[in-house]
Amino acid sequence: MPENFTLRKAKLYDTKQIAALLKFYTSKGIILGRNEADISENIREFTVCEVKGEITGVVSLAIFWENLAEIRSLAINPELHRHGFGSALVKYSIQEAKELGCKKVFTLTYEDVFFKKLGFEETDKHLFSQKVWAECTKCMKFPDCDEIALSLSI
Repeated sequence: MPENFTLRKAKLYDTKQIAALLKFYTSKGIILGRNEADISENIREFTVCEVKGEITGVVSLAIFWENLAEIRSLAINPELHRHGFGSALVKYSIQEAKELGCKKVFTLTYEDVFFKKLGFEETDKHLFSQKVWAECTKCMKFPDCDEIALSLSI
């Protein structure tokens, strides 16, 4: 990973760069699409990784209630995979969830090996409440989700 990178909470002026980064993965069916309006409305959920003023990665942390948060919309510039940006963003999100008082974080992903290396364990996605599934109804794969659910107690 480059030495001069910054992890920071996203700002409204980051919206276009975040949307562009997410669009790459949305077009491949890897993550749920989020338009600029949705990103702006939920900007407080987002953390970005920045190198020399350019956003190289992004993650969103959604809080469901006092003991559960979801790590979602994890996207790294495809030219910069395997530089540690994804791990740094996930660890940042875990720490943020812990500071907010959450007891568990989960993710729905196709990258289960990546998350397992960070301590996540596979779990039954049907254990999550209907509130968690509200976002899933926007997915073209709903109700036949083929993502893997993983969780981590913190």
